[in-house]
Amino acid sequence: MTDAFPSALVGPSSKERKYDRQLRLWAASGQQALEESRVLLINSDGPWGNQSTGASGVVGVEALKNLVLPGIGGFTIVDPAVVTKPDLGVNFFLEEESLGKFRAEETCRLLRELNPDVEGSFRSKTIAEVLQQEPDFLTQHKLVLVTGPMKRSSLETVCKTAKALNIPVLYTHSVGFYSVFSLQLPAEFPIVETHPDPESTQDLRLLNPWPELAAAAGSIGNLESMEDHQHGHVPYVLLLLHYLEKWKRAHDGNAPSNYKEKSEFRELVRASARTNTPEGGEENYDEAVAAVLKSLNPFSLRGPIREIFESGQCKNLQQDSADFWVIASAVHEFYQTHQVLPLPGSLPDMKAQSADYVSLQNIYKSKARQDVEEVIATVRRLEAQLGPRLAAIPEKEIEIFCKNAAHIKVIHGRDIPHVEEAHTLKTITNSLSSSESLIPIFIACQVLDRVVTQIQEGNVAETSLDADILWDTQIHQVIGDLSSNNPGAVGEGARERILEATQELRRTEGGELHNISALTGGLVAQEALKVMTRQYVPLDNTCIFDGVYSRSEMYRL
Repeated sequence: MTDAFPSALVGPSSKERKYDRQLRLWAASGQQALEESRVLLINSDGPWGNQSTGASGVVGVEALKNLVLPGIGGFTIVDPAVVTKPDLGVNFFLEEESLGKFRAEETCRLLRELNPDVEGSFRSKTIAEVLQQEPDFLTQHKLVLVTGPMKRSSLETVCKTAKALNIPVLYTHSVGFYSVFSLQLPAEFPIVETHPDPESTQDLRLLNPWPELAAAAGSIGNLESMEDHQHGHVPYVLLLLHYLEKWKRAHDGNAPSNYKEKSEFRELVRASARTNTPEGGEENYDEAVAAVLKSLNPFSLRGPIREIFESGQCKNLQQDSADFWVIASAVHEFYQTHQVLPLPGSLPDMKAQSADYVSLQNIYKSKARQDVEEVIATVRRLEAQLGPRLAAIPEKEIEIFCKNAAHIKVIHGRDIPHVEEAHTLKTITNSLSSSESLIPIFIACQVLDRVVTQIQEGNVAETSLDADILWDTQIHQVIGDLSSNNPGAVGEGARERILEATQELRRTEGGELHNISALTGGLVAQEALKVMTRQYVPLDNTCIFDGVYSRSEMYRL
């Protein structure tokens, strides 16, 4: 009997009901990208030091939890650790029965219970062993999450292999009250659906209306002769176009171009509103007055899209050029022809009668469709010129690009930062001049990585005295690296802040606090979702969180 009902009456599917809220954030295309993604969590690289007082690996599982719930395709956990009593105190994805068992297996089992649609697997080995036994292991994944501290050689192997495969990497520390995470993206990471502020995406083309829009403005007739209800429901877009024509006739055909002229024009519009209405004014005129300064601006390219148009990848297409660059080249041709980008076609809400608003909306949508069709034709011509490709670029992909063209961004990814690298060193030393900077926490995590590397490589015994000597040695070495090119880079105040941050990591001996790791896991998962859906603008490239003062900062290291 259900087949007899019109399709419009059929309710949402079970999947749409299950993922309703997130579909509002990244739509069906983002959900599909998520469901096609498999995430690798490297949660440990083996034991180090005296970890009997704390537990590690919580932040990675918390991040993975926030990816399993929205429905990633699958995940793999690599973790050679065995569950200890400290683990049970901070990791919600372990049980009393987990004690003594492999942590990868137990966390995998309990994570899978959160969402039966997500496939999970594990390897109870170090990542070095896994990569040696399964050379193509990383290629099965779209994103790699690594929880530190990790031996430097293991981290570099993962990062270099992932970089060669264009797989993003997130490297995370959560120790005591501090956490740091860095995102390694491919050298070029384009994002089409950046989701900017809706007001910034409005493109009404009031200064250069196309014929259909100009005709709609001309069809409203004599405003003075309208009765009050009709006068108070003329869409503000048409009001502005009407008064622009009136202004141009009195100013040699020129539109208001500076703040003084726009203010005068705004007063012209305001003075034309009727005040003797039951409401005491007219909302459509209020909307028109409010829109003057932001809507009467000549079109200009924003910096990021200009940079894309001027890049070699856009100007010099090759047969193997990515779809993004082919579409960008076609949109560039459109811009060179019309001196504007394709019209997005969206119209803000406004006071108007339904029929008038729908009519105006159709004018904008029709123009947007014409622009898209012109760009599609250019894309097809470019595809023919480039020669055989794997598949024709889908029209939907071109349409999304055109709709978001003004706010598209290409992030030039950087590697996971290390304190001794030149560009990282410069940013760190500049930041140390501020007593409010959180960069000492990043430096402390770099010290921790060096300590762990020395212990795991067997260069030092694990006695308390030897560990203290090792920590002090590594602290002085890192401070020495920071001062190598600029002797005055680490003043007495900066040195004290570095020692204070390092002391927190030494105090906890690598242990995590669940609330800090849960919060950090949420932040890490948020960046992971941006990367996998290719929507919104991800971190570039390091975030530092101070749980003592509840402060965070972002750096491009």
